[in-house]
Amino acid sequence: MIRKALSADHDVEVAETNRRDHATSLARGAAHDGVEVVVVLGGDGTLNEAANGLAGTETALATLPGGSTNVFARTIGLPNDPIEATSDLLDALARGSIRPVGLGNVNGRYFLFHTGVGFDAAIVAQVEKRSGLKRYAGHALFIYAGIETTLAHYDRSQSHFSVHHADGSVVPDGYMTVVLNTNPYTFLGNRPFNLAPDATLDRGLVVVTVRTMKVLPFMNIAASALGSGKRLRKSKHIDYRTDVEAVELVAHGAMPYQVDGDHLGEVDRLQFKHEPEALRLVLP
Repeated sequence: MIRKALSADHDVEVAETNRRDHATSLARGAAHDGVEVVVVLGGDGTLNEAANGLAGTETALATLPGGSTNVFARTIGLPNDPIEATSDLLDALARGSIRPVGLGNVNGRYFLFHTGVGFDAAIVAQVEKRSGLKRYAGHALFIYAGIETTLAHYDRSQSHFSVHHADGSVVPDGYMTVVLNTNPYTFLGNRPFNLAPDATLDRGLVVVTVRTMKVLPFMNIAASALGSGKRLRKSKHIDYRTDVEAVELVAHGAMPYQVDGDHLGEVDRLQFKHEPEALRLVLP
């Protein structure tokens, strides 16, 4: 049905991914061939791969929700139903609603909405161990993984990394940092988790560092994010920076990280930068 709708007024060629990073090579090939728009029907990880293949080219990226959470598609205003989203996408294409947007970059890899480091990434690692359940268990799997990570897979007794900002200031005690290009951080059902209300595609990055893993402060942080998120910048347990163009994280040992919801392993250093107008994006 989606292919038929897209083909009504456009020449459409379909390609399916079958391995990690396959979407990057497919998107890069499409850009090389002069394709005007690459439409991704998939989850946030596949969308990230395509963005990495299209960044810096004249080929635009469009998204249709086909994953378990679809954070980016919902962030830019698309409905979470792929059929409904197709209608909105066709309207956007008819209007020519395509414009360049900024991306984050971490160690040479682009991200659309965020990169999580520390506790956040450790949870994603546990989720990916049960990736076959992700589509069916949804948010329940993330909650279970969060509890499991807290109890058994992340040392909460000491900080894991330091955060070095371009102004020379250092946050020495990071337990979890999320570098955001957009807000919300994620969705819990239909409810946005607002970790960085200042993050948009037209500004620099927002860097949110959690400086404690004590239960009560952490619950207060979560409660604020389930509201407007505006109280986070005032919390003594949070270091909150806006319009960040560059930042570096240095691990005390090794730190896990995830990019747009995909766990990419552990490293001892992460270098972030904001790259304005890096990608042409179809916006509803």
